[in-house]
Order: sequence, then structure tokens, then C-alpha cells
Amino acid sequence: MTENTHSRSDNHNITVDVETAYIPEQSDPDQSRYVFAYTVTIRNEGRVPAKLLTRHWVINDSNGKVQEVRGEGVVGEQPHLKPGEGFQYTSGTMIETPVGTMQGSYQMRGDDGVDFDAEIPPFMLSMPRVLH
Repeated sequence: MTENTHSRSDNHNITVDVETAYIPEQSDPDQSRYVFAYTVTIRNEGRVPAKLLTRHWVINDSNGKVQEVRGEGVVGEQPHLKPGEGFQYTSGTMIETPVGTMQGSYQMRGDDGVDFDAEIPPFMLSMPRVLH
């Protein structure tokens, strides 16, 4: 059985896919600095157009340090997605360990006036060759 954690209803269904990459040229393991890029694809699979208003990220490193990031839009934009449309962007984060996780949500508003969250399930941030 497959569970879609992104769906709130047939009208409001935003899917979020994330790909990550370790950025060695910006990282400095000797200084506990591990930089990762993440590319996010947001897609409106619902029936109602919706606008991304704000974002909320929770970033964890393997030492238990938690960073929370909240803000308007993504990469300076608040994309408005019609049914079937998508939006992709790349951003980055820095943690103090070679392995961590990110998760969060986008706060959305449908053109029907309904506010809802598009959940972003946890995903790994991992320096190559650290996880076996």
C-alpha cells in the first residue's frame, strides 16, 4: 500500500520531490562545514490552482543540532501553480556533520481561498562514501 503524504484532498494535492548533492568545493570537513545543494520539484496534482506562500524547513545533523528555517516563498518567488504545473528550484544548506536530514512543508493557498500545507517528507543529506 502506498501512502501519499502530500495529499490533503483531490482539490489540493501538491507533490514535492527532492534531489540532493554534496558540494565539496564549499565544504570544509576540518571545520565541521558540510554544504549540500537540494533541488526541489513542486507539482500541483490537484484540481485547484494554488500559490506557495511560505516555507518551513527543519534541518538536523547527526549531532542532534536542529535548525529551523521559515520565510516567504522559495528563492525569492511565490510560484502560482495551475493543475498539472510544476516549479523547480535549487537551494542549499550547511550542517556540521557529514550526514543529516531535512524535512518541512510549504504553506499554500488555493484559488478557492483554502489554506493548506504541502508536506515535505524527510530526506537525507549525506557526504558520498559516508553511508554504506
